[in-house]
Amino acid sequence: MAASSTKPYLARALWEWCSDNGLTPLIQVKVGGERTRVPMEFVKDGQIVLNISASATRNLTMNNSEIQFNARFNGVSREVLVPWGAVMGLYARETGEGMLFPEEPAEPDASPDLAAEADSPSGAEVLKQKKPTLTVVK
Repeated sequence: MAASSTKPYLARALWEWCSDNGLTPLIQVKVGGERTRVPMEFVKDGQIVLNISASATRNLTMNNSEIQFNARFNGVSREVLVPWGAVMGLYARETGEGMLFPEEPAEPDASPDLAAEADSPSGAEVLKQKKPTLTVVK
């Protein structure tokens, strides 16, 4: 079984840090997946930046598969849903501090191909192939 993505855990921690320090948490979203629901009239170059502060959202939930909330855009209440795979980064508007996330592979189908799983390398083999890197984000 593959480990779950670290993205939702890190993003929730960054959101909490922004909130505790009076900063405005923003998420940068790559728009294009069928599950992503954002106000398309504000999308530029396939991306949108959304304010996810407690004061800008209602019913904000960040579970391990998606971010969901209601927000007002030009005075109109809209429901927003963003799968974690579409989140490119989370940072504070005031300081730019935060994190950009590596692009994740597409979500698997509901019925995975067992033969494909048998051919995939084990975690130890993957670690031998790719060395982890640390990227400093300002």
